[in-house]
Amino acid sequence: MDFQVVVLAGGNSKNLTPLVSKELPKPLLPVANCPVLHYVLHQLEQSNLKDLIVVVEGEDAALLVGAWISGTFIDRLHVEIAAVPEDIGTAGALRAISHHLTAKDILVVSGDLVSDVPPGALAATHRRHDAAVTTMLCSIPVSGPLESGSSGGKDKAKKLGRYNIIGLDPSKQFLLHIATGAEIEKDARISKRILHAVGQMEMRSDLMDAHMYAFKRSILQEVLDIKDTFQSLKEDVLPYLVRSQLKSEALLNRTPQGEENSNEKVSSQNNQAFISRILANASTPSFHGLYSENPDGSSSTRKTHKCCVYIASSSSYCVRLNSIQAFMDINRDVTGDADHLLSPNNIIGPSPKLGTKTTVGPNCRLGEGSEMGDKCQVKRSIIGRHCRIGSHVKVVNSVVMNHVTIGDGCIIQGSVICSNVQLQERVVLKDCQVGAGFVVTAGSEYKAESLAKKEK
Repeated sequence: MDFQVVVLAGGNSKNLTPLVSKELPKPLLPVANCPVLHYVLHQLEQSNLKDLIVVVEGEDAALLVGAWISGTFIDRLHVEIAAVPEDIGTAGALRAISHHLTAKDILVVSGDLVSDVPPGALAATHRRHDAAVTTMLCSIPVSGPLESGSSGGKDKAKKLGRYNIIGLDPSKQFLLHIATGAEIEKDARISKRILHAVGQMEMRSDLMDAHMYAFKRSILQEVLDIKDTFQSLKEDVLPYLVRSQLKSEALLNRTPQGEENSNEKVSSQNNQAFISRILANASTPSFHGLYSENPDGSSSTRKTHKCCVYIASSSSYCVRLNSIQAFMDINRDVTGDADHLLSPNNIIGPSPKLGTKTTVGPNCRLGEGSEMGDKCQVKRSIIGRHCRIGSHVKVVNSVVMNHVTIGDGCIIQGSVICSNVQLQERVVLKDCQVGAGFVVTAGSEYKAESLAKKEK
């Protein structure tokens, strides 16, 4: 399809401390014992989008990610690893690699997106409309465990997050308004120019910007050049393109525009005819074209660009791993209702050793080379590779990464145990995160704690 694909993989996310570290950057965080980046690359491969630039924040993280990709996708994908400075934002990352962007259209995908929606569907929508930008919208994910190890009633409730306020045209093909972040709590300011052109707008709060975008390269690069303070695609670039899509001098000659809420000027005798024409065609993808005409139907010098949407089916799975809660949710889901994302879809890896009367329940994953003692219970949890687990251990609604040692009689509920952790005998953890290499002493009990080594 002649798309150039950019995967924004990130690096060391503060939202995921202590799960991420210098040795385990965010793109390599395990989801069902497989790096989260694998899910994005696999989806791109399935859509025959195999020429990629993977952007990683930080030189050290880029080396680790590049080594993993080389070993996993050799002869399957053509990947260029681009290291950029940390904390420059998604728009800043694209600006840093803009000299590598040469194709007519650019597909930008967040490296933390776990989804079964084919990226090719977004690309096809973008090409069909010849859009300046097309964004994928999906249903807001439900957050929180189905059955928590916690005793509190609030902990057992699954909650809908609040992500965006989105305005769509009646045909649900064009993006007319988007509010993100702090803007969600403010009064919505809708451009009268856009309302005038489209006739009516459907406001939605049940859809999430999935951080998958198709851009017309020429427009994207111009925005990045002239708006050099923009840092975020979601909070800066996309809202700017949406607000300016019907401005007559938008982008092309960089002439400042009037206020967003200014009225479009139409002569009084032609006003009613113009509005009637707009309303009659509001359900078709032609209001941009109509706006570019004079009220009498003749061509004008107005220039527009289209901001389109691809709305994934409500039955699709689409979640970003951008918080510890999301990490727990995704690991739960891909071993449960979304297990079709697993490749291969096996519950117990090769060569694990289970003691007598040890049970591994449904929706679990037990990694290669791990061993468990007698009378252990694992429920709705993931155990990584080469773990050593003693006897009488109970693991519920938890993620245990690689090379973890767990002593006899430990109880782990709703927690994340990072690689190379040692839990001595009779440790009790409830809703905790234990950073890589940490040692929890025998008999300790923690609830809702984050345990990690102090940085030197």
